[in-house]
Amino acid sequence: MDALKTQLCIVGGGPAGMMAGLLFARAGIAVTVLEKHADFLRDFRGDTIHPSTLDLMDELGLAERFRALPQRRVETFSGVVNGRSYRVADFSRLPTRNRFLSFMPQWDFLDFLAGEAVRYPGFRLIRRTEARDLIEAEGRVTGVRAEGPDGPVEIRADLVLCADGRHSLMRARAGFAPRAFGAPIDVLWFRLPRRDGDPEAAAGRFGPGRILITLDRGDTWQCAYVVPKGGDAALRAKGLPAFRAAVAEIAPFLADRTEAIADWDSVKLLTVTVDRLARWHRPGLLCIGDAAHAMSPVGGVGINLAIQDAVAAANILAEPLRAGRVTEADLARVQARRLFPVRAIQILQRVIQARVIAPSLKADAPFRAPLALRLLDRLPSLQALPARMIGMGVRPEHVAAPARS
Repeated sequence: MDALKTQLCIVGGGPAGMMAGLLFARAGIAVTVLEKHADFLRDFRGDTIHPSTLDLMDELGLAERFRALPQRRVETFSGVVNGRSYRVADFSRLPTRNRFLSFMPQWDFLDFLAGEAVRYPGFRLIRRTEARDLIEAEGRVTGVRAEGPDGPVEIRADLVLCADGRHSLMRARAGFAPRAFGAPIDVLWFRLPRRDGDPEAAAGRFGPGRILITLDRGDTWQCAYVVPKGGDAALRAKGLPAFRAAVAEIAPFLADRTEAIADWDSVKLLTVTVDRLARWHRPGLLCIGDAAHAMSPVGGVGINLAIQDAVAAANILAEPLRAGRVTEADLARVQARRLFPVRAIQILQRVIQARVIAPSLKADAPFRAPLALRLLDRLPSLQALPARMIGMGVRPEHVAAPARS
């Protein structure tokens, strides 16, 4: 069995894991990131880079290289009800440097973070290696056991950072179970061709019994078709032609291209979960991102919160790690810092799900736009509020840990 030693072992090479890897390596910490896949080229749903993350690129001196990557900028988000568009969020009103959302394939974003991280001598990314269990000694987590392409490997570490997603195996191995708050919806994801002259770059389209989110990905629309919880099977039972017709009805401009939904394999189900750990840590281990709190897709803020967790973790833990004395009190400080923003956003998501989304899915006839949409459209100054919640969150984090060679 191969054996490695590092100061920080990060399980999971998603947005939280890769951002944490970059920030800790920049702070002079020896970091090993375990990524079970050979590369980042897989189907991600969250391709949105938020203003708070764009500001982090500025703070890290990476803005010029980041902006050279292919991406789409979006400054507004609208709700469309019965064919009438209502402006909901205006990111150009944000009190920040980057006043827009950036749509970029997540694999490009993760490759970018990995490429920047390897500039630091303490950073190591090990691909095709899956963490299977924790190593413990005297009540403390001291590393992980993993399976790589050449067999088992042990990684001994002063701290294990679990960033392996909402189905985190390391979280389960640590004895943690999240509290689920329930969600009345699931989401079907698919892509359709985009053409010049198509309408809003990002919009939520509401109709009786159905909701469709359309996001501009350049040459395609990334589409999220919202169904009641557990409604996927009934929808598929009606057949693919009926599904194509439903998409065309709620978004008529897509009617001439729904045949691009060739089969059900191109329609992916996201089972929506909203949950949160009561305790994110134990001696030698900390959960962040979806491993600590799964978010609803409402607002597309899950990636934003995960990255903010990584920044807070680096700010608080880099110095204790460097000194070799990370205590559970240090880990508790990270949770205390991030718990309020997570809790606030989850409450807001649950309210929107219950009062806007669920009633729309139950409607069997055309309905009037919710009062909130009408007010936001009529009073443009209010559009900065949802833009701030989506783009910056409740407590945006900034890089505080200094760079060290």
